[in-house]
Amino acid sequence: MTAPYRTAKLTKNDKPLFVGLMSRAFARDPLFLYIFGDSEVDRKANSRMTAFLSFIFDSSFMLHEEIVGVFEHERLLGAYVVEKPSASKLMNVIGGLLLIGRLVPLLFRISSPPLGLLNAYMRITRSAAPSVPHHYLIMIGVEPEAQGKGIGGTLLLHLLHAANADQLSQGILLDTENKENVAWYRKNGFLLHRETQLHDVPVYCMLYRK
Repeated sequence: MTAPYRTAKLTKNDKPLFVGLMSRAFARDPLFLYIFGDSEVDRKANSRMTAFLSFIFDSSFMLHEEIVGVFEHERLLGAYVVEKPSASKLMNVIGGLLLIGRLVPLLFRISSPPLGLLNAYMRITRSAAPSVPHHYLIMIGVEPEAQGKGIGGTLLLHLLHAANADQLSQGILLDTENKENVAWYRKNGFLLHRETQLHDVPVYCMLYRK
């Protein structure tokens, strides 16, 4: 990719850009449709999804996570959220305590069934995680109209470089519910680590080993 594209970490001021981007990028995602409903036709589903994305953004600044985006001038075209391996248990404990305060408003915007599905999804995917320290790609999304321009590849390459440079990390784990994504991740050095499902939604756990 060439100018005017740039890759940079997101700041707290980028929250509206992130929530808007990911809302559009994941509008037809099988997992999001199953958990939240169709956000393109259902206002409640859209409210639930944006509340969850706002929570993901806020929590990244409290936990050992990082959000990186690709910009065209001031427009956010793609982004990923990654959990990095931490050598500090105290950091994780403090972050977890701060996160409790963010969970309270989320409970009022997302009903119990979607929260139960999210918890079930986390249990399923985390049970597939390797025991060694690793990066966990929480989500990666590209503006629908900007797809096919190499933005997703640029984001993934940036993450691969970060993981390879991290002496603590042994690789990257991610999960996708789109079967067509499996071949793309394999092309970029990932292996299908485990195949499972959340009720009727297939889940493909992909692993990159350094």
